[in-house]
Amino acid sequence: MKRYLHDIVIAVESILGNKLRSLLTGLGIIFGVAAVISMLAIGNGAQQEILEQIKMVGVNNIMITPILESADGNGDDSQGESDKKKAKFSPGLTLSDVDAIKEVLTTVHRISPEIALNSYVVQNGKRETAKLLGVSNAYFDIFNLHLSSGFVFNDYQEENGIQVCVIGSNIASRFFARENPVGQYLKFDQVWLKVIGVLEKNDIKLTRFENTGVNVMNDNIYVPVKTMLLRFQNRALVSSRIKSTQVNVGRFFIVSSGNSNESSNYNQLDRIIVQVNDSKELSPSTEVLSRMFIRRHQEVKDFEITVPELLLKQEQRTKDVFNIVLGAIASISLLVGGIGIMNIMFATVMERIKEIGTRLAIGARKKDIVVQFLAEAVLISVTGGIIGVILGIIGAKLITQFADILTIISPFSVLVAFCVSAGVGIVFGYSPAKRASEKDPIESLRYE
Repeated sequence: MKRYLHDIVIAVESILGNKLRSLLTGLGIIFGVAAVISMLAIGNGAQQEILEQIKMVGVNNIMITPILESADGNGDDSQGESDKKKAKFSPGLTLSDVDAIKEVLTTVHRISPEIALNSYVVQNGKRETAKLLGVSNAYFDIFNLHLSSGFVFNDYQEENGIQVCVIGSNIASRFFARENPVGQYLKFDQVWLKVIGVLEKNDIKLTRFENTGVNVMNDNIYVPVKTMLLRFQNRALVSSRIKSTQVNVGRFFIVSSGNSNESSNYNQLDRIIVQVNDSKELSPSTEVLSRMFIRRHQEVKDFEITVPELLLKQEQRTKDVFNIVLGAIASISLLVGGIGIMNIMFATVMERIKEIGTRLAIGARKKDIVVQFLAEAVLISVTGGIIGVILGIIGAKLITQFADILTIISPFSVLVAFCVSAGVGIVFGYSPAKRASEKDPIESLRYE
């Protein structure tokens, strides 16, 4: 064991005696390990982001949204479909559709309608824009929304359209920074609402995934769906041809934005979210819902059914393939680095033939020569691996900082990259070490 330690000391002295060459030899390993760690960190971050998105859109959810006509009166379908729509009338998405889903679809676990309205919030002289959502209590369970204080709507408030609301954390911090929001009042548009609950803050940035069912929960105000219909907006009571800004209905009123898109939107609901019991039931449930809505909407295809979870999982598979390709490209750097080590070690053997012959002549065994040159190759690769790990971690942090891409460095990825770098040194260093040990002492001493 002692003589092997002596062989390793000789290898260290050789590396320190040729610092620049050793550094250049290890560059392939350094950049290879750094690239592998950075790519794996990006892959882990993307996977975590997808999992958070799936959590935010809810598990096993089906989204039913209306297809709105464009300003010129044509929808997203072909001209033939447009002619059909002119011939037949569809009531659009309504609360009766929600009741029908509950009766027909046996796989339903939870269901909630959703109506959205953008306007202004006023409280203590402060005025800001916000989104009001009319929903049912099931909505909070569907999207895994938890309260930091207060309560959700009770049955009486839901059934009678009481003027109460649950607010997002950003709304609470803007309007009630120095007091408890629960029990306070704020004014949305022309209606005063009593705050009965505050949502926990969500730090995930998912605004680019709103099309798959993700909302910016922190900036929303939630009211019972009947409160929305009675006191704010009920398109089912307003003709799509009317472009007035306010329609009085008894002691309540309905607000309309007055633009062409809004005036052509006759749907009472902006969305219906259906949560089924199991992911295996998503496809058959989607098929049943499609047929049911076609029948209920007079054969008019004025709705769209999407499954956000499946869309996000498809995106995850795409990202996984992309990450595998990036990882493979980064791994090529390690291979190139290993080949570089082997080439330099072969050159080193040729330069040090006399040294090898001298050691063999004074009693060194072939194993000692193997250990010496193999230790030199492994030390270069291991040192390069350590530097590469440090650069990889720094690189991942810089990617998050400047590219705004989530990166997660796992200890497993660091360990794998480091072990691979050490393995490269062993694999590509053995052949030059073996050749050095096989040199004939007499021929080596004569070598010029």
